[in-house]
Amino acid sequence: MTQKLTEQIESDLKQAMLARNEVVKMTLRAVKTALTTVAKPGTIHELAEADVIAVMRSEAKRRRDSAEEFLKVGAQERADAELAEREVIERYLPAQMDEATIEALARTVIAEIGATSVKEMGKVMAALMPRTGGQADGKAVNAVVKRLLG
Repeated sequence: MTQKLTEQIESDLKQAMLARNEVVKMTLRAVKTALTTVAKPGTIHELAEADVIAVMRSEAKRRRDSAEEFLKVGAQERADAELAEREVIERYLPAQMDEATIEALARTVIAEIGATSVKEMGKVMAALMPRTGGQADGKAVNAVVKRLLG
């Protein structure tokens, strides 16, 4: 990306407003609010790209979790709205690792640590998550590690 991510978000927000795209507009406004909250006056004035990505991953996760909760109570429309917002946010995030890549990385870490049971899952996860470089969802990594150790 040639523009900084925050500039891209700002530009896309303006386009969504002109196009009257309510889903994109509301989602990007919420993202901007989350970014502003992290960069409070007196602390960080300008977020690094990695910080912006971390906030956006958190926002995407929040929407996924909300959608799951809405589905549990039978609120399909609200769940769909949350998932639509999540899709907007994911456009700005780096591509996620596929399960085969996660599994290969997990096997390497398990071998290095010498883990043999689910009891050592915490050690494996602690060593594995930084190696994913933020390109793998924690739930997906957890499921792969649990399957390999279980």
